[in-house]
Amino acid sequence: MTGHTTARQRLTAELLDALRTDGGVRVVTGEPGCGRTTFLDHAARLFRAGPVRHLRADQAHELDDTLRTATAAGPVLLCVDDAHLWDAPARATLARTAARIRGTGVRAALLVTVPDHRRVAPELADLPVLRLGPLTPADAALLVRDAADEAVDPAVREELITAAEGNPALLRALVRSLSPAQLSGRRALPPSLVTGEVLAEVAGDRLPDDPGGLPLTTAAAARATGEEDADDELVLRACPCAIDEPLPDLLTRGEGRLRFRSALMLRAVYATASPGHRRAAHLALAEAATEPDGLLPLLHRSWATTGPAPAVAASLTRAVTDPACTAPPALRRRALTRAADLTPDGAERARCHLAAAQQALLAGHTADALRLLEQARGRSAPAPVRGGAELLRGAVLLADGPVEDARESFLLAADLLPPPAAARATLAAADAAWSAGDPTACLSALAPTRTPSTLPLAEACVRVPRSGTLTASGAPAARTGAGPRTESTPPTSSPPNGTMPTNPVPDGDPSRDHRDGLRAVLLARFDLAAAPLRRVVDNGLRGSDPDHLLRSAAAALMLGDVTSARRAGARALAAARTSGSAALEPRALEYLAYAELRAGRHQLARTHAEEGLRTAARAGQRNTAAHHHAVLALAASIEGEADLVAEHAEAALRTARRHGLAQAAALAHWAAARADLGAGRPREAAQRLGPLVLPGARRGHFAVWMLAVPCFVEATASAGRPQHAAAVVESFALWAACGADPQAPSQLLRCRALLAAPDTADELYRRALDRHDDTAGDFERARTELLYGKWLRRRRRLREARTRLEEARLGFERCGARLWAQQAAAELRAGGAAPAAAPAASPGAGDLARLTPQQLRIARYVAEGATNREVALSLSVSTRTVDYHLRNVFATLGLRSRVELVRLVEQEEKTGARL
Repeated sequence: MTGHTTARQRLTAELLDALRTDGGVRVVTGEPGCGRTTFLDHAARLFRAGPVRHLRADQAHELDDTLRTATAAGPVLLCVDDAHLWDAPARATLARTAARIRGTGVRAALLVTVPDHRRVAPELADLPVLRLGPLTPADAALLVRDAADEAVDPAVREELITAAEGNPALLRALVRSLSPAQLSGRRALPPSLVTGEVLAEVAGDRLPDDPGGLPLTTAAAARATGEEDADDELVLRACPCAIDEPLPDLLTRGEGRLRFRSALMLRAVYATASPGHRRAAHLALAEAATEPDGLLPLLHRSWATTGPAPAVAASLTRAVTDPACTAPPALRRRALTRAADLTPDGAERARCHLAAAQQALLAGHTADALRLLEQARGRSAPAPVRGGAELLRGAVLLADGPVEDARESFLLAADLLPPPAAARATLAAADAAWSAGDPTACLSALAPTRTPSTLPLAEACVRVPRSGTLTASGAPAARTGAGPRTESTPPTSSPPNGTMPTNPVPDGDPSRDHRDGLRAVLLARFDLAAAPLRRVVDNGLRGSDPDHLLRSAAAALMLGDVTSARRAGARALAAARTSGSAALEPRALEYLAYAELRAGRHQLARTHAEEGLRTAARAGQRNTAAHHHAVLALAASIEGEADLVAEHAEAALRTARRHGLAQAAALAHWAAARADLGAGRPREAAQRLGPLVLPGARRGHFAVWMLAVPCFVEATASAGRPQHAAAVVESFALWAACGADPQAPSQLLRCRALLAAPDTADELYRRALDRHDDTAGDFERARTELLYGKWLRRRRRLREARTRLEEARLGFERCGARLWAQQAAAELRAGGAAPAAAPAASPGAGDLARLTPQQLRIARYVAEGATNREVALSLSVSTRTVDYHLRNVFATLGLRSRVELVRLVEQEEKTGARL
């Protein structure tokens, strides 16, 4: 991978930086094929502080002399590859050298590599460990490109990366195992990429001599559950001859569980065993089970069966659909896939594949779900099964694909499914249209006959009906930049044949209520929207089904009931985690993040979005990840971190452009514009926001542009062009009258004040501040105080201006809006007054208060010993961003090393300084 800075190389550089600064020792370990030797070679090439010495076992007696001679001239890097192959005396010498480096501050670094598939030699057991994890997808893609002689089809590349699970040696072996036609996509891939032959090539002589026994039984038990370990008692009952035998080096035992030290060795032991030995191991596990009719014993018996076995398949299906079954989605998927393999009937096989795809999607295995769906969509399958497959395919695309394609899949599903399920499909189609920013298509999907509406929707989204009453809870409020999402993922309780219950939809049904409420919102009939949406909220909160809770959160956000939205989102998150529904976690976190933004708690929103970004990446949901990036951009625009705004906004826009996510795109542009405002660049902010909020073909998403109007009005007024904002203020007045956004009435008064004549602006500002008293959130109130203070200062009412500006500064500081606080401080200085000084701190204390919020977070992680890569993963940012912030941390605090940073953090924690 010459010419590329990979994550593994960056990790090497960070390690060497720490070792150069402090001196130290690391035992570099990882599973077979992870690249320990390559890592050591990178370290040797990158080490510039002094000489590098590669040591062999027969040179162990020379270690003391080598260390003494080398360190006399400067730091030295000692490299020892495969130290587990050294004899015990040589390892003891190596351990003494490591102790000397660690204990006496010798200017040296020692890197020792050992495999992790066997227990570490006792001489090295107490040394600090650096475990090499799997390759990142980006690095794996580079490796595929370098390992292949010709271009690799993108779909084939993704299959290879998924199959290799980040193991470099396995990935190379998989590339070698395919023909040029298969790599280029001209010929189909084999049914199974990771065969026993490929794994044997990577594992080599590390495989056990005994083809059966405890390792194979443990591997068979782990394969059934999909976990990395197995029940110790069950395995020993199935393999009683191993009870009195010492535990093989490949395995480790703890807390009643047996596990392989290496995930690759688990796969290799199982795949390289003969079919007969595998069947015997599964049969033994089935007979050793305490509940012989449970799903796991049935699954083991199915793997001990050869040929078609409809009775076994039926037993598996019944066990999965049993209401008393508590198996996680991944295990259900495995059982249903096996049932499909054993079923001779084509229609029944399609039903099993569809149900297995549903469980794979819930488990967060998107690629697996799509492969299973392809086997359920054939023309020979019954129409309800094909409709169910299209419904699931739409759900996959809605989370990770072009949303217009998702809408078409949902509409096709509606044509194939019976009426109750068809209604569900059309609701999902409306959700896809909402994400695409297509209100006409959204209304068309929601209409009883699905015919396009002739209502001018650009006006409908903000027009308040002239008749009827409107309460604060009876108006729409798209999540801050996010519209309501129907629960497109099928519920975990759906029957395995892919069809829905055939009973008519009753009055008060959540799906019908959500559809009716959403349609009323789009038609601006808010008087008709409140009742059905309120029923959706209440019905969802009465249960624990994560799908219903997500629907409840969406309805609550449309009603402007942020408290219920947060409650429903939190309960949906807990329910998703309890049921193992990995696909629902990112969406629950998305609702929580948007609800916190709406409530003015952007730091909590940031916490949820950072976690949501990680779970979305694990579940393969790029569209959901785009929304989390948008939330992070919005939060960073408040905190004044321009580099983070740009990074997250661009990440959101990359996916938004590729998949047609108008909603996420509008949010990203809004965040960038608000960052411009915070940095004192109103002209640039107005230029960004104009296309987003002004009428025309380029206007942003219909659920977002109203939320950005206050920023646009402020930007145009500050840039000396208030006339450009007059029209949108009147539209915003209609939005504020809906009552769904608690901040809108005070924002409207602030907007009017910005555009008003001097004789009326004063009263409007005061009224705006009075309305802020009725809502939470320091940021919006501080913005009003800042603008009012500016207005007062320019009219030489300096005493009043200072009061307002000081309130603004304090408000911005409370919510971490650093650049906005600096604006308020600059206005105070321009008015002849310095901001109130903070209480005097003791000498040396409070230095960390000079850092930005993101710098503080990074400083804390680094002080805890995290590498830059680990910090980046924790904060859902790039390593480059962490590098940038860390350099600024060192420059701001006058530090030269991580050790000094650790000491400073520890000192300020002891003195009570706030991090």
